[in-house]
Amino acid sequence: MAKHISQLRTRVQLEEYQVKNTHAVDYPGGFHDYDDSWNLENFKKDFKINIMKVDDGEMEFDMIGIDASIANAYRRIMLSEVPTMAIEKVIIYNNTSIIQDEVLAHRLGLIPIAANPKLFEDFKQGDSLTNKNSITFKLQIKCSKNRSAPSNATDPEELYTNSKVTSQDLKLKFVEGQEKIPEHNVRPVHEDILIAKLRPGQEIDLEMICVKGIGADHAKFSPVATASYRLMPEIILKEPVTGKRAKRLAKCFPEGVIGIKEIEGKKTAYVDEVRLDTCSRQVLRDPELKEFVTLSKIRDHFIFCIESTGAISAADIFRESINILKHKCHKFLEEIDHNTIVDDS
Repeated sequence: MAKHISQLRTRVQLEEYQVKNTHAVDYPGGFHDYDDSWNLENFKKDFKINIMKVDDGEMEFDMIGIDASIANAYRRIMLSEVPTMAIEKVIIYNNTSIIQDEVLAHRLGLIPIAANPKLFEDFKQGDSLTNKNSITFKLQIKCSKNRSAPSNATDPEELYTNSKVTSQDLKLKFVEGQEKIPEHNVRPVHEDILIAKLRPGQEIDLEMICVKGIGADHAKFSPVATASYRLMPEIILKEPVTGKRAKRLAKCFPEGVIGIKEIEGKKTAYVDEVRLDTCSRQVLRDPELKEFVTLSKIRDHFIFCIESTGAISAADIFRESINILKHKCHKFLEEIDHNTIVDDS
């Protein structure tokens, strides 16, 4: 009985045709003789963050000992509340390309800009643009025939100069007071983003103004390409699986999840790298092998994956999401302290 209750409290059970025990159970009185009320000391003891992989563009880590609501709060904050700089206004002086002005402005707005948003003030509706709340880029480019192109050339990049307009053609335009910002720190994240294609005589002349914003206002301000989490899979082999069965079992999972090694002269299956499992439940479709395996997910063990657009490093996105959530909590506590709750009953 105790083992059954433990499974209900800590695992999401995977069966062939359904996923069971998905509801939250960590609340007082959920189970007899279990005190599930929240306790700070228990939380400090159980909570862990294990960083598995990190670089400027991507971060993967395990967050252990929290509820799904908290994990989802971090995900939502990273998507929509971590500020970045992005192109907000486009002033077009001349555009004779085949791309309409509004389409061109939209394409420019989605180019991720590498700039530290902490160096700039928030830009709100009605504010004037200043050197403290904006960055300006300019784009001036004209296509012409390449006089030195080979006579048998057919590639437009050989026939013409400036036939492709890419993000590397955006030039930073400093205004008064911004000279202290290092130029290499303010730039498009990628230099090879195609903006438009030109032919001889066509040109683009415009200025772009970047401001600070958040993903909740527009997706172009979101610092992540994706921020996601999933529960840690758990695979339990109820009894040894050997011989041909072991090979069949390994084929039921993604490569690396199930390993095979010699034990007492028999090829025996074992669980190798469980985090690689995609929870396809393919093994449960085998009438023989499904009797050897129990599949579940650990309820409070989350595998996070953050993929940055490059405007901010993945680690900084996560740090900033922690600060934002802390600020929200402090603000909520202040509201409780300053407002008296009246019970009309």
